[in-house]
Amino acid sequence: MTVPDAHIVSQTAPVAAALPALAIGHVSHSYGPRRALIDVDFSVAPASFTALLGLNGAGKSTLFSLVTRLFGIQTGQISIFGHDISRAPGEALRLLGVVFQPRTLDLDLSLTQNLLYHAALHGISRREARLRSAEVLDRIKLSDRAGSKVRDLSGGQMRRLEIARALLHRPRLLLLDEATVGLDVKARADILDHVRQLVTEQGIGVLWATHLFDEIKPSDDLVVLHQGKVLAKGPVSRVMAEAGAQDVNTTFMRLTGAATIGGTPA
Repeated sequence: MTVPDAHIVSQTAPVAAALPALAIGHVSHSYGPRRALIDVDFSVAPASFTALLGLNGAGKSTLFSLVTRLFGIQTGQISIFGHDISRAPGEALRLLGVVFQPRTLDLDLSLTQNLLYHAALHGISRREARLRSAEVLDRIKLSDRAGSKVRDLSGGQMRRLEIARALLHRPRLLLLDEATVGLDVKARADILDHVRQLVTEQGIGVLWATHLFDEIKPSDDLVVLHQGKVLAKGPVSRVMAEAGAQDVNTTFMRLTGAATIGGTPA
């Protein structure tokens, strides 16, 4: 069977709806003798918010490195809207936007310059890049700071700019690795609200990696990753019911046996 071109998949609703935004198929990965991921298997639906919940060291960042091809796949298969990232990386990665945990903005460039540089990497023409940059800056309410250096932004504003940059080439899947680390409570809430709006308004599939229980809503999908293994997956309500728990905190403790401090896995 012939797989449709990336631009057709991303723009044709019936096709996109029939394929997972992200499919992780029995993926394992080791660093020498240490097994970082063990037969990880789950999917992210289009136009959905999936929380990848795990302690630091659970394997979340390793998984993101595999999806983005920073690491080669040792065992298993990963596809984005039906495009195998090993066989058709160009088609797959064109549909993907990523926000990594470490800041990756150039602090000495302006907001617009950061966006134009990213657009050039994706082969977007200078004229189109300027139009898209103005559009995304308006969406995140930073149009008035377009010419300012990034170093003059707050932490929350930087995160919003990174998300805007990740969406500049109009992907259909967005990965965010601990995107709210280091932000205050209001900034965290603003970032989460913004990303959830992208799901409902633009139909983007989101995989949100976190170790914070309060970032997960009952309406989300949930994947619990612990010591490299998926312990549970599915709608939050179902995962909680199967664990016999009333909240995500208790669900996580029952699945992992981990102690927690202040709503965060210890």
